[in-house]
Amino acid sequence: MAEKDTNFIDTVVNVSRVTKVTKGGKRFSFSALVVTGDQQGKIGIALGKSREVSLAIAKATNRARKNMIEVPLRGTTIPYDVAGHHGSSTVVIRAAYKGTGVIAGGAVRAVMEAIGVKDVLAKSLGSGNRKNVVKATLNALAKLRTAARLAQLRDMSVADMVRN
Repeated sequence: MAEKDTNFIDTVVNVSRVTKVTKGGKRFSFSALVVTGDQQGKIGIALGKSREVSLAIAKATNRARKNMIEVPLRGTTIPYDVAGHHGSSTVVIRAAYKGTGVIAGGAVRAVMEAIGVKDVLAKSLGSGNRKNVVKATLNALAKLRTAARLAQLRDMSVADMVRN
């Protein structure tokens, strides 16, 4: 299992200190948002909470690796333009030509690099809350389908679908 773990890229997107006020005073803990990907179309995000930063990051990393989704890619980019929403955050992702690079902001860039996309244009609109931006990005990527899957849903062959 240790060999499997080496091909994942883990990125800590956000660490925030959260406070619980009790009768005896304030209790501080940390919340960490981690993005994990294998750079071949699999991506997972998770939130981990603990009294220490390193434990919160470790929890989030383990959860992200357990809850991964498969995203269809077309070469080094995505198959078509897509938009995703979460809360008041909106992320628009556009396919790009080879050599364009990852043109995206911090939270979206972390997701794109983890998934293995090399050429993409992305814009984050609305709230800049990193947690919501990452969830909106994942929402957009979850909408993507392969050409074979779209043809299957329409009861056509890929060749027929392209011709029409």
